[in-house]
Amino acid sequence: MVNVVALLLGRRLANRESEARRVGALEGVPAMGLDALASVAYGPEAALMLLMPLGAAAPTTLGWLLLPIIILLGLLCLSYWQTIDAYRDRGGAYVVARENLGVPAGLVAATALLIDYILNVAVGISAGVAALVSVLPSLHPHMLVICLIVLALLTLLNLRGTPESGRVLATPTYVFLACFAGLFAFGLLRAAIAHGHPQPIQAPAPLEAAASGAGVWLLLRSFASGCTAMTGVEAVSNSMSAFRDPKERHGHRTLGIIVVALGLMLACLAWLVPAYRIGAMVQARPGYRTVLAQLAGAIAGENWFYYLAMASLLAVLVLSANTSFTAFPRLCRNLAQDGYLPESFAIAGRRLEYSIGLLCLAGCAGVLLVAFNGITDRLIPLFAIGAFTGFALSQFGMAAHWQRARACGGREQDGARRRHATRLTFNAMGGLVTTAALLVMVVAKFREGAWITLFLMAAGYTMLHRIHRYYERLRVLEGNDTTLRVRPVARTAAIAIIEQWNRPARGALEFAMGIADEVLALHLARLSGPDQKESPDLQRRWRANVEAPLRAAGRNPPTLRVIEARYRELHRPILQLVAELQREDPQRHVAVVMPERVKRSWPQQLLHAHRNRALVRRLLRAGIPNLAVVTLPWTPESRRTPR
Repeated sequence: MVNVVALLLGRRLANRESEARRVGALEGVPAMGLDALASVAYGPEAALMLLMPLGAAAPTTLGWLLLPIIILLGLLCLSYWQTIDAYRDRGGAYVVARENLGVPAGLVAATALLIDYILNVAVGISAGVAALVSVLPSLHPHMLVICLIVLALLTLLNLRGTPESGRVLATPTYVFLACFAGLFAFGLLRAAIAHGHPQPIQAPAPLEAAASGAGVWLLLRSFASGCTAMTGVEAVSNSMSAFRDPKERHGHRTLGIIVVALGLMLACLAWLVPAYRIGAMVQARPGYRTVLAQLAGAIAGENWFYYLAMASLLAVLVLSANTSFTAFPRLCRNLAQDGYLPESFAIAGRRLEYSIGLLCLAGCAGVLLVAFNGITDRLIPLFAIGAFTGFALSQFGMAAHWQRARACGGREQDGARRRHATRLTFNAMGGLVTTAALLVMVVAKFREGAWITLFLMAAGYTMLHRIHRYYERLRVLEGNDTTLRVRPVARTAAIAIIEQWNRPARGALEFAMGIADEVLALHLARLSGPDQKESPDLQRRWRANVEAPLRAAGRNPPTLRVIEARYRELHRPILQLVAELQREDPQRHVAVVMPERVKRSWPQQLLHAHRNRALVRRLLRAGIPNLAVVTLPWTPESRRTPR
């Protein structure tokens, strides 16, 4: 079992190896930027899908809708650039909003981002499988199964660690950028030669006749869907702890590469989609092809380059979920360190990754994929609201940060004050614009599924608050300035659990006699049921192996008590005996000592019952003061210990 885990996940890493596990900009782009880069495939397509009623006017309308999205992307880049400067180790919307706008704002940002990262995994994988189906239509009936297989492989890859995932994803990422840079350049060249009206090599799907005009409501809904092309930009600032020193330089380079590449691709689509008259197709219908697949066929035809570009797009779309696998566990770690998630989320796993967060993300994304049958169009309405909530709160938080820094500066720091004022302006503008976009998305997508995201955000906020309240109450009850109370030495009684007289039982009894001045040996009869045959020689062995040698040494032997387990439960008679001992002396300490066979392999796990584990849980859950539970491990090697 251990060898299989080591083969799949790699060797266990020591804490001192953490610095060597950090990444630079080249690994950071595939590890944190695939969400943003891959959104060029489903963001514009989601907008085109809603523009289908416009018929032939839909491609031209998309070009104009992408322009404000590109401007908003630039604003976000400037804002997050400053966030990286100010929060080099533990940044992201949660920390920025919590420190500058208060705890409630921080929890709203955290909840929104957690939901967005889960949705990103589901959307990225489903969009990637949709691209695969575009090239291989025979796989259409198996879309959900393929989605779940990809999710399992991504989870396994990330459990091995961020550097490994970054190196594995580097090749498809940079092949994708190179292929589509060449494809778009060739498409723009052909469009320029043809004076804006190139002839497609492979004809795209015909555009349907217009069914309605371009109303304001339709444009707002399309803009809201198109804004999904910006999701993932915040992942770099949320994952600053993954970079090696100097963190801000690697973070800036990673963010710059991601935003420039995404902005250029969106600009090319704004020109090429109308030029080649590309429209959206319904994903659930046979013969479906993505917008990028139609555009690549129109520009280059179905040759080797087309299949290489589509293969790289497929890889990037499927692997775009890796951004969430990088950022989600680190956000969970921050929340757990502040007491808003269970402590296990802050514990580094085998490969110095936060494994509990990874597994939680994979499980939630799998539920979403199954619930929506792996169809991207059904997931898009839930998407981006969480990201834009984080965008807005992060920008307003940074504006408050610069305002406070500006107010604290003296006259001798006029240069710094001016820089703070400029940064404040950028962040305030970013906050206002992203808030406006968020309101548009909420209104436009509310009936299509945005209400589900809002409900989940409210439920998540409540959950985080309740977890924190539990930890706060626990800290108050436990205290941290408790002074030791000097009391008289209390008597100690030990109860040694004896299933039958053998070496494990002897070890338990010897240990009990070493820690207590009063020892009881307890044997529970008929523990397996009314038909259980009791060992007839237990009393004889007790007299011969316990009482006789102790009396010969001048010591009083412990008492053997046999109690019937009427309901086949270990804990009930033991708790009754503990209560009896403590009634005699309320200050008495009682230790329950039980031998435990060590199971070294899975066959041994199957061959033995596991009653001791349940007994320990029951005894501890009883919460009895002055009660201790001791388990003594026993293995066959213990036979070599001296008698």
